[in-house]
Amino acid sequence: MPVRCILHWQPNQGTVVNSQVLNEISQCVVESLNGLKEGRCKASLTFYRPNLRDQSVTIDFPRDFLGISMLEQPNKYYFIIRGQKIVLEADSSILAIMEKLQSYKSKVALHFEGALYKLGDFQMRVIKVVPNQAENLRGIMIEIEYLPISSVEKSKQIMEEFIDMWKEVVSKKSLAGQFMHTEPNYAEYGLADNYTSQHTAVQYAAALAQLIQSAQLRS
Repeated sequence: MPVRCILHWQPNQGTVVNSQVLNEISQCVVESLNGLKEGRCKASLTFYRPNLRDQSVTIDFPRDFLGISMLEQPNKYYFIIRGQKIVLEADSSILAIMEKLQSYKSKVALHFEGALYKLGDFQMRVIKVVPNQAENLRGIMIEIEYLPISSVEKSKQIMEEFIDMWKEVVSKKSLAGQFMHTEPNYAEYGLADNYTSQHTAVQYAAALAQLIQSAQLRS
């Protein structure tokens, strides 16, 4: 599977994320990088908490975890237990089992929706983050995919060069913010150098944590 990097948009202090910024960023891909729109992309992320009937009970299972579904992997569902640095891939039928057991309940659900663009050996996804059953924009992310290489280590230099070039392109728009990239330590999650959808799930969780942190700092 080709290597991907996920960047999140960090607005300047006192500013907010809005659809105008999203449109300007999309224009950068099309006009400055000659990106060709090739389709849509979608993922969903859900926060789960234990459904405890007796709050005084001492629990020895995760107090919360994330569940992630991706459009390109319709038969899979990914779990991330952040405290223990665990990522798991399951069959999507696990959702029906969880619904029956009722041992965990969904607290918050977020959708990642956007457009997929092709740029030679690269693909870019311009993604908006919106809450479940709402339209208000909570964040913007960019997913960069380098098609020829599936090794995280071997792709590092060319990815870094592309990210630097992308940041320079966006900076010319004089938007009130910048893209940030913090690559997770995949080894902490037991993931190897060969890129997989589990790597993507870990990146979504990390990018979302950064989005939440930047929102808290602005407020």
